[in-house]
Amino acid sequence: MKNKYYDLIEQTFDFPQDEFRTEEGELYFHDIPLMEIIKQYGTPLKVTYLPKISQQIQRAKRLFNVAIAKTDYRGTYNYCYCTKSSHFAFVLEEALKNDINLETSSAFDINLIQELHAQGLVDKEKVVVCNGFKKEQYIENIVGLFNDGFRNVIPVLDNKNEFATLDRALGDAAEPMLLGIRIAAEEEPKFDFYTSRLGIRYHDIVSFYEEQVKANRRFRFKMLHFFINTGIRDTAYYWNELSKCVNVYCDLKRVCPELDSLNIGGGFPCKVSLAANYDYEYMAEEILAQIKNICALRGVEEPNIFTEFGSFTVGESGATLYSILDQKQQNDRELWYMIDSSFITTLPDTWGINQRFIMLPINHWDSEYQRVFLGGLTCDSEDYYNADSHANAIFLPKLQKDDPLYIGFFHTGAYQESIGGYGGIQHCLIPAPKHVIIDRDVDGEYTTKLFAKEQSYKSMLKILGY
Repeated sequence: MKNKYYDLIEQTFDFPQDEFRTEEGELYFHDIPLMEIIKQYGTPLKVTYLPKISQQIQRAKRLFNVAIAKTDYRGTYNYCYCTKSSHFAFVLEEALKNDINLETSSAFDINLIQELHAQGLVDKEKVVVCNGFKKEQYIENIVGLFNDGFRNVIPVLDNKNEFATLDRALGDAAEPMLLGIRIAAEEEPKFDFYTSRLGIRYHDIVSFYEEQVKANRRFRFKMLHFFINTGIRDTAYYWNELSKCVNVYCDLKRVCPELDSLNIGGGFPCKVSLAANYDYEYMAEEILAQIKNICALRGVEEPNIFTEFGSFTVGESGATLYSILDQKQQNDRELWYMIDSSFITTLPDTWGINQRFIMLPINHWDSEYQRVFLGGLTCDSEDYYNADSHANAIFLPKLQKDDPLYIGFFHTGAYQESIGGYGGIQHCLIPAPKHVIIDRDVDGEYTTKLFAKEQSYKSMLKILGY
């Protein structure tokens, strides 16, 4: 009878997969024996596997460069890393090994760029795309970066008023600053609002450029920015919005010959299920083909392409590991496994936006399984996890006496620390877990380094004023 947990996974998915395999009933993540990591560091535990970051960047570059060759596309491809998905130094250091550009979202992001430059990791030729609604400090920092010699910094206007503030802050610069404008895309019908709060309306962009930007010689209009909140997906909605954006680009190009770049933002998805089947090759090729076709019909040279992949870059490098403390049978049908941490504090997207991640046991793959609910340690009724992205249920091996069960949530490397408030006050004063960085040496052997200890009660009490 095939009633072991491994049988369930083998029957449900194509398994093993690139990043997952098992050996003697235990899970390996990128060929890392996770039980060995747990024995060394304990749980709860955050893990970052650095080589995956470079692999994802090189994968995206390869996808778009192959698509350029297949479609005979005449523009270039430019990879930007979306810093807000993970600001950690070890993430930026790994990403910057791959000849990338950067995208920022706030004033302090500019301070981060300056620190990377001081450390010799970023030179002044780097393209820095500055997105987001810009308070005065953000604009001042952008201008400061430009005046410091970063001539490829590109503030992307989120609204019309930003241009006047930016113009005043820039003053009489020796050479023009590059400039971008973000299009306010229309959202999907299921959204609570029709148009993105970010950017300038489609119908206002050309007139705004001609009336306010064109005659100002302190700026050189470089980039039109476009982003769909739900990501790059093969839907009629996405292709329709892309077509509208490219047509605006063509309208602008007619009156602004120096415009040469189209930024399609982020949106390549992070793998959140073992059943994921997203066709990255098709999407990259189809995006370029549609842009090329519209430009050909309009008699416009196709633009250079920029992307700002965040979750795609760092999401799949992360894992969060827990142990099961105990089980609770709350009624005839609901069996709860209690983890040694909190979903609200360590994986806030599971609570805030009902995000699903790949969830697998670390050990006991050769044991029988059962349907369970996962509960966190806080006294909040929303601190639970009860479904995977492929099914409205979760299954885990049965608990065994004197042999703890460990579980992992995988591809959790984007946003969770910043949204959860890394290093701050945690809900119910549940401590933030240890964080371990995994890398490989020149011989291909994996190495581990403790980045952060488990949060102490003293650090919390100090923040609270005790």
